[in-house]
Amino acid sequence: MEYKTLRAPSEAEFVERRSRFIGRAFPVTTEEEALEHLKRLRSQHWDATHNVYAYVLRSGTARFSDDGEPQGTSGMPTLDVLTKRGITDALIVTTRYFGGILLGGGGLVRAYSKAANDAVEAAGIVTMRMCKSCLLECAYGQYNTVVRILGQKGAVIDDTEYGAGVTITFHIVPGDIPALERALADATSGSAELIEDGEAYLPFEE
Repeated sequence: MEYKTLRAPSEAEFVERRSRFIGRAFPVTTEEEALEHLKRLRSQHWDATHNVYAYVLRSGTARFSDDGEPQGTSGMPTLDVLTKRGITDALIVTTRYFGGILLGGGGLVRAYSKAANDAVEAAGIVTMRMCKSCLLECAYGQYNTVVRILGQKGAVIDDTEYGAGVTITFHIVPGDIPALERALADATSGSAELIEDGEAYLPFEE
């Protein structure tokens, strides 16, 4: 089963009516990992007015905190950014340094939503799909043809080793394997045999 998550950690910052907002997003896989990021940021920004957060995990766990902001103005809008975009295994923390001007409830919702969205955009979104890790060996004279076929059939090459022949390691969505095997058999007279070597969730760009 595929799912969406963040490509990489990110940071995005802006100032709204003299308040400084720093939004950060992280891919995470456990609650412990999310809380560790939160602990580090709270220590780093010990002098901030608020460190608002929200995280969602594939296990179904979802948590958020307004961290002293008026109820419903910050933590929930942050969580909404993740849930409405279908993003999971992700944490967003927005640090606010108060600038002396009150933003009001609506202003806070907009500011924290913007911080969360900006952090997500900076991180990028990927779709994680369960893939088979595979390898095959081919002759040097077959290499260009094999690489072309791999690309056409949706395989992503991870590594290439050159020895007596060329060994190519790649990953591919399981449903694409039969068509790949047929194309390889036709092009190499059956000499380039695909060997499955495990499976893992791997990222595909949005």
